[in-house]
Amino acid sequence: MVMSMDFSLKNKILVGLCLAVVLCAIPACKKSEEQISTEKPATQAPEPSVPQAAPEKSVEPGVAKVEQPSVPQAAPEKSVKPGAAKVEEPPKAGGNQSALVPIPIELPKPLFIGTPQNIVLKNLEKPLGKPRPPFLAPAGTKNVALGKRIISSDKSPIIGEPELIADGNKDSSDGNYVQFGPGVQYITIDLGTVCEVYAIVVWHLHKQPVVFFDVIVQTADDENFIENVKTLFNNDIDNSAGMGIGTNMHYTETNEGKLIDARGVKTRYVRLYSNGYSLEDSNFYTEVEVYGRPL
Repeated sequence: MVMSMDFSLKNKILVGLCLAVVLCAIPACKKSEEQISTEKPATQAPEPSVPQAAPEKSVEPGVAKVEQPSVPQAAPEKSVKPGAAKVEEPPKAGGNQSALVPIPIELPKPLFIGTPQNIVLKNLEKPLGKPRPPFLAPAGTKNVALGKRIISSDKSPIIGEPELIADGNKDSSDGNYVQFGPGVQYITIDLGTVCEVYAIVVWHLHKQPVVFFDVIVQTADDENFIENVKTLFNNDIDNSAGMGIGTNMHYTETNEGKLIDARGVKTRYVRLYSNGYSLEDSNFYTEVEVYGRPL
């Protein structure tokens, strides 16, 4: 009896202790839940800051993207520089077709010194008094008349043969020139193919200071000078040659010859007229050079 009562008492004590533990644990759990609930925002609070930081970073890339076009702009500048160099280099080197360089005219030695004092002639240009300035033409220009066929109006020259006019010898000493008969005479140079001509230089006779009359220089597409005839020079001031009044001036023969600007005319045939000179009626030719490029 006593044992049963003791057992029940013990059970009651144990039950009471359990209840006390449970009751104590409940506030602790609530406290822990409150702590967890309060801590979660703390842990979650940085999370919005991550998105906030992300927009800030997204702004920085945005700035970088605005500056990025400057990188492509730098690339075109590099691509332009090589292009500009290609355009600028040929003129410096005189290599491309548009580059202008002095044509290589080799002058013969002068056979007299000074200028004529006894020639009184209307429309006579004054001596330059210094060497002729270089004549510029596209690179690659050369004497395309050298060794070419010469046709003359006088079929029986007094001295020499027409071939001497394009043999490269510009010395007016005896044996190096051709003498044609009096009156209006001409020579025609067949360049052999169509050429772009920039300058024509003629040496009639520079043994002494003389002036040749009715000097006319023409080009044409055919040997008979019917098609596409162009007059490049004409100092026939009275139309005594019957080819129209010219506007160019008479000039004194020297070792420099007479340079005529052909202005890039495209032609195969070149013809030169004369009508005697200041000492007699004969016509002389020492050399004719045609500077151009075959097309």
